[in-house]
Amino acid sequence: MAAERLTDIGPPLYEKFLPPVIKANYGKWLYHEILKPGVMVHVAESGDKLFTVRAGSPRLLGVARIREFADLADKYCGGHLRFTSRNNIEFLLTDESKIEPLIKDLEKLGHPVGGIGNSISNIVHTQGWIHCHSAATDASGIVKAVMDDLHHYFTSMEVPGKLRIALACCLNMCGAVHCSDIAILGIHRRPPKIDHDSLGKVCEIPNVVASCPTAAIRPATVEGKPSIELAEELCMFCANCFTVCPALPMANALNDGVSIWVGGKVSNARSEPAFSKLAIPFIPNNPPRWPEVVEAVRNLVEIWVKNARKYERMGEFIDRIGWPRFFKMAGIEFQKEHIDDFKYAGLTYKRSAQLRHL
Repeated sequence: MAAERLTDIGPPLYEKFLPPVIKANYGKWLYHEILKPGVMVHVAESGDKLFTVRAGSPRLLGVARIREFADLADKYCGGHLRFTSRNNIEFLLTDESKIEPLIKDLEKLGHPVGGIGNSISNIVHTQGWIHCHSAATDASGIVKAVMDDLHHYFTSMEVPGKLRIALACCLNMCGAVHCSDIAILGIHRRPPKIDHDSLGKVCEIPNVVASCPTAAIRPATVEGKPSIELAEELCMFCANCFTVCPALPMANALNDGVSIWVGGKVSNARSEPAFSKLAIPFIPNNPPRWPEVVEAVRNLVEIWVKNARKYERMGEFIDRIGWPRFFKMAGIEFQKEHIDDFKYAGLTYKRSAQLRHL
């Protein structure tokens, strides 16, 4: 018998937070099925049933709203709830009669129920302007605008399969944009500006030089003062330098914006996992509702909804019809940014002159 943990270092053991029905049937579940949009049941060998009600939730929540969720969990499911990796909140019930009252209470709070099965799940996203110092666009604002426009696909199961949307507010990509069906990625298009007057006063030049992963920054003397110089052709706009030196700001209202990527997925069903690929190189920031981004995402979603086969993910749909046809259907003009010039891009180049036009 393992000794009980006597330290508070690290997270507590997950078993402490499992609902009793899960503890009693751990590893003995027979099957699960979706009863209606946002509602799922797991059935165990013993005949026990666990019902899941999933509601959409913003990633950033106030304490008052979290307490309201906790009150609902106490009222309907013995205090048991969980947050998913895509910012949904799931209530875990054993009493089927409590499902509809719970859904009504969630809708009164303004949280729609859905996102399970053939639907758009909640958008996983990063910090955006509210917190991150390297953000090229906002996260919460765009996600709110996009989901307001697409929420029907969250609360229903009318789409061909799963569709996962992600947003990262810069190329450091602490969101899941590398492997989502549709990805919204904030991009900087200009290197940081160097404030030579203050750099030597507030920054340690060796640390600034060492912070650059592409060796674009080098020590220099400017007007007789220690400073740095920047090889702009090597800059990849990661903002590592700004992280260690506030005299190298990255934000640029004119040139910062959004790009759209498509075709990624983590799932191993039907086809292997895939990385997202560039679709729209640049859309300008236009807060507070980002209408151009919302229109672009809706266009891509509706093309997939109308033309994909059952259970076909976005990338699988594109691979079937071919990228040239997809670009034509989406009204995307091929641009120089679509050419992959990464030094290891040869590993993924299409080596045939044959392009499929179906």
